[in-house]
Amino acid sequence: MKVLVIGGGAREHALCRSLSQDPAVTELHCAPGNAGIAQVATVHPVDQLDGAQVTALATALGAQLVVVGPEAPLVAGVADAVRAAGVAVFGPSAEAARLEGSKAFAKDVMAAAGVPTARSYVCTTAAEAAKALDAFGAPYVVKDDGLAAGKGVVVTSDRDEALAHAAACGQVVIEEYLDGPEVSLFAITDGSTVLPLQPAQDFKRALDGDQGPNTGGMGAYSPLPWAPEGLVEEVLATVLQPTVDELRRRGTPFSGLLYAGLALTSRGTRVIEFNARFGDPETQVVLARLRTPLAGVLHASATGTLDQLEPLRWDEGAAVTVVIASKGYPAAPRTGDPIEGLAEAEAADGTAYVLHAGTKAAEDGRVLSAGGRVLSVTATGAGLAEARERAYRSVERISLAGGQHRGDIALKAAQ
Repeated sequence: MKVLVIGGGAREHALCRSLSQDPAVTELHCAPGNAGIAQVATVHPVDQLDGAQVTALATALGAQLVVVGPEAPLVAGVADAVRAAGVAVFGPSAEAARLEGSKAFAKDVMAAAGVPTARSYVCTTAAEAAKALDAFGAPYVVKDDGLAAGKGVVVTSDRDEALAHAAACGQVVIEEYLDGPEVSLFAITDGSTVLPLQPAQDFKRALDGDQGPNTGGMGAYSPLPWAPEGLVEEVLATVLQPTVDELRRRGTPFSGLLYAGLALTSRGTRVIEFNARFGDPETQVVLARLRTPLAGVLHASATGTLDQLEPLRWDEGAAVTVVIASKGYPAAPRTGDPIEGLAEAEAADGTAYVLHAGTKAAEDGRVLSAGGRVLSVTATGAGLAEARERAYRSVERISLAGGQHRGDIALKAAQ
């Protein structure tokens, strides 16, 4: 199978790494890719938001499967363009991707499907926002209705800060605060069959102890030893399958990766948000534990044959990923700094490896930072403590001027 992956972050590097290890994949391409992806796939320059460009590349390569990684191309309809050209594509249509592209749309779908979620108001004016904030009280949760690369949510006890965020966004969803730990659960679906993956937890705040500003994610781990028994089965029955069924009922079937961000509250499991693609950095740890070859699973989703797959096989051990971010991230990330020690950070036995997020290759062969989140250092082990120790040992071998990372990824869960 010839496979083309669209995107250029650590999520796409994780996807490409898994696909490169699949014996069924005879050619692997990525557009636009990054310096790390170029080591496992042939990279091509492309505007990933341009459906015509992506389709032309897929056709020219003779790709038999296109995997769309990021949310922006999905919301822009890139999967629709590729599908219309007769190429199998992993990723939902623009209409179905509104589940991530519009928080208000997602709330409407959840209400129709009976999916448990936070009570909320959709607000477009300052007066509406103020009324909603006062209805729920602190801590305030204000979400930009549209795409914001994981940084459109403000959770604060400062009413003025909440109002300012609402004013900056235009249309927002203001909702009740959900207590309890958060869980990320991915599911692969073809629009009918839903195949849940293993749960993970990510760390959104920039600093240790969940302090500092919200980010796209500073690390993740899987499995979750503290998760209640039967959680995956419960979420499949009450969240994932009803949502997929409702979208199919509306005539906009969702095929691809459905990501449920969940809060395990004192009143039961609640959906915080849906995403329409693999999450970053959770993908890094979930794929590290997946033993079933990836290409066949994604192709089954793209071709409506998930019900014919054998059950997924998983490594019984654990995986931890630690994000190294650039100086100034997330407010004003500095780019162009050289990265040293990448080879030294890789374990010869494959138990620790580096996935590139925001990197580019310089003309002199050096690897430079090219984004806010620069690297995802990922490691596996028999348990979380071993995986964590291996990940941080690799992190210490990498040098990036001004680079920053959290020191407490998976710490509590490993103890």
